[in-house]
Amino acid sequence: MSHRPPSGLAAVSAALLAMSRHLEMRDVLKTIVASARELLDAEYAALGVPDDHGGFAQFVVDGVSDEQWKAIGPLPRQHGILAAMLHEAKPERLADVRKDPRFEGWPDAHPDMSDFLGLPIRDGDDIIGALFLANKRCPKPEGTCGFTAEDEELLGILAQHAAIALTNARLYERSRELTIAEERSRLAHELHDAVSQKLFSLRLTAQAAAALVDRDPARAKDELQQVAALAAEAADELRAAVVELRPAGLDEDGLVATLRTQIQVLDRAHTARVTFASAAVRALPAAQEEALLRVSQEALHNALRHSGAGHVDVTLARRDGSTVLRITDDGRGFDPAATRRAGRHLGLVSMRDRADGVGGKLTVESAPGKGTTIEMEVPGG
Repeated sequence: MSHRPPSGLAAVSAALLAMSRHLEMRDVLKTIVASARELLDAEYAALGVPDDHGGFAQFVVDGVSDEQWKAIGPLPRQHGILAAMLHEAKPERLADVRKDPRFEGWPDAHPDMSDFLGLPIRDGDDIIGALFLANKRCPKPEGTCGFTAEDEELLGILAQHAAIALTNARLYERSRELTIAEERSRLAHELHDAVSQKLFSLRLTAQAAAALVDRDPARAKDELQQVAALAAEAADELRAAVVELRPAGLDEDGLVATLRTQIQVLDRAHTARVTFASAAVRALPAAQEEALLRVSQEALHNALRHSGAGHVDVTLARRDGSTVLRITDDGRGFDPAATRRAGRHLGLVSMRDRADGVGGKLTVESAPGKGTTIEMEVPGG
């Protein structure tokens, strides 16, 4: 069966939709090169994002196995044809890249390449990347390039959309960095308030024990036992805060294991009972897993710090092709409409933004004296 490349408007549309579906920088780069290689029927494709030191901050390939890539060695430098695309900001279409005077060779494990098509990726006047293809899979008369002017035009369209996708990914990463900074600031305030109160009580109790030690040893002993209890509570508060400050191990452990670990720590650190259950949940894209984790942390913070709940239940399950996170507490509850009118948000705005940002939705059910249920649903899983 002969290889038939995708063609027509549907193929272009599929490639552009795939590029716009991701927010994580690495996912965006991989999707761009895979889409370009498939659409133009090339054996190899690559995309490099330059750094400020003559190298590449990111370099993604498609058509090369992981074993081959490891054998090739370190990331390439900005030289030869790659440097020309970045510095001269013009397309390069070559019948044989090896015969170009700018060609400087490649490592022993590098696959052999002949015909070549490359374009810079521009954001206004800035060159933010270089996208190139090699070895068009078609018959090529000697001395001619398999890539055509039509291929160059099509790759130019992909490069324009790649610029948009890369810019969006950079904005997303910057937004996430700011969000993490905001969360760390919030946790620092929490740590200061909670632990400072415990330490203040501990100091007063220790002073009371010292004053009683001579005239009422029995009461002094009781006060010292209270000192030990307060110290243990302060240690638990610190441990819980450290767990929240530490980057979540989503990449290594996955969402279910990360949630279970954090909830076990919260259960030990608070008087409320905190439980977790999951059922048949598959791995999700990184952005969705992070959003679900952050929403659960915000909802648990509200439940444990403000609701007076005795029990908080967290579940993660599949439902009708979606993954659903549900946090339910038996606390004092609130009137969502009245809270909005009063300008208080309890983190609900940021939770909704997180859900919207990954194609999900957030629902809040609560009433005074009836507890609260927060549910986030995302497609997939």
